[in-house]
Amino acid sequence: MAKISFHIICISVFFTSFSSFSQTRKQLEKQRKNLKSEIIKVNRLIFDVKKKEKNALEDLKDINKKIDVRSKLITTINLEAKILSKEITGSQKKLTVLNNKITDLKADYADMIFRSYKSKSQQSRMMFLLSSQNFLQAYKRLEYMKQYTSFRKKQGEEILLQTDFVQKLTDSLLFQKQVKDTLIFAEKEQKEKVEIDKLNQEKLISTIKKKQGKYKRDLKKKIDKEKKLAVKIDKIIKAAIAKANRLARAKSKSKIKSSSKKNEFILSPEAKALAVKFELNKGKLPWPVQESIITRRFGLQKHPTIGGITINSTGLHFTTNNGAYAECIFNGKVLGIQLTSEGRKNVLVQHGNYITAYNNLKNSLVDIGDKVINGQKIGQIFTDKVSGKTTLIFVLFKNTKRLNPSSWILKR
Repeated sequence: MAKISFHIICISVFFTSFSSFSQTRKQLEKQRKNLKSEIIKVNRLIFDVKKKEKNALEDLKDINKKIDVRSKLITTINLEAKILSKEITGSQKKLTVLNNKITDLKADYADMIFRSYKSKSQQSRMMFLLSSQNFLQAYKRLEYMKQYTSFRKKQGEEILLQTDFVQKLTDSLLFQKQVKDTLIFAEKEQKEKVEIDKLNQEKLISTIKKKQGKYKRDLKKKIDKEKKLAVKIDKIIKAAIAKANRLARAKSKSKIKSSSKKNEFILSPEAKALAVKFELNKGKLPWPVQESIITRRFGLQKHPTIGGITINSTGLHFTTNNGAYAECIFNGKVLGIQLTSEGRKNVLVQHGNYITAYNNLKNSLVDIGDKVINGQKIGQIFTDKVSGKTTLIFVLFKNTKRLNPSSWILKR
């Protein structure tokens, strides 16, 4: 009886640890599916777009993005396969233990049946009871016979139970091996595709090196243009803060000036509450364009091929479908709209003392002072006719300080 209980406990502990393994694998499986989905998006949003002319520098950036996503996918598949290998090893060991246990149980059961048969041949149960010296002894013998019969029944049930466990474990092991084979095939397939991408990458690098001077000049011009745009947006924000604070002071008719810092919003109770709500949603804010991929991160970064060039990205670059719209990520009020020299629009939305900027828009669907809500369309995103790409530049501020939007939006 004790052996049976102990064995059932062992099995329950095994399956509990097994589920914790599979939980980790489930997370990796989800990550793998997300990365596969991202590869599809990269191909559709970057490589399937109609380009008027080829640009080796842009093409290299695109292929680097694809290689990066594929490399992450290979790493994820590899980790998933390793965990699966541990599960398979654990299943095989457990299967061996269970099979040995069943063999022992069957041997015990056969021995018990044989002894019972031998006992019956020597004397019947009735004679065993009638030969009792007194009523108490007869009662005890009867109880013993009942317990013996019950134990035999439980032994038989235990054999069936263990056999069922073995069958389930065998099926599970077979499935695990099939999943592992699929993962190994998927990893091999992705590695082959990365090798093809790397060959194209080398060709593009070779092309760029031949015309490095021209690409370097063009890149510097683009970076200078981005810097000028950032300065203009900074001026708009500072001017908007100054104007808002003047109005706040005029309304309050008190000496707020001494208690407020330069280039920081003087917030009303409602604006403070909105800012608090915005902060509480850090890491949970929606993407400003739903069907998209991030093609440039925030902050200082060295150019992948042109030496001596550093890019200071003011925000995140989201590449999306032609005709897509930028959407407001949180309730707020339109603080300002900037028209660039190329005729594109940048819309700034205030959320207390936080500001979100939606840059590179073809048009604007809102006006200065408008109240906007989460998910509301701000404007259609501009599509570059030369590169064929539709890119939203999303910038986040706290007063005049730029923040990393990646820390605030949902992880995908």
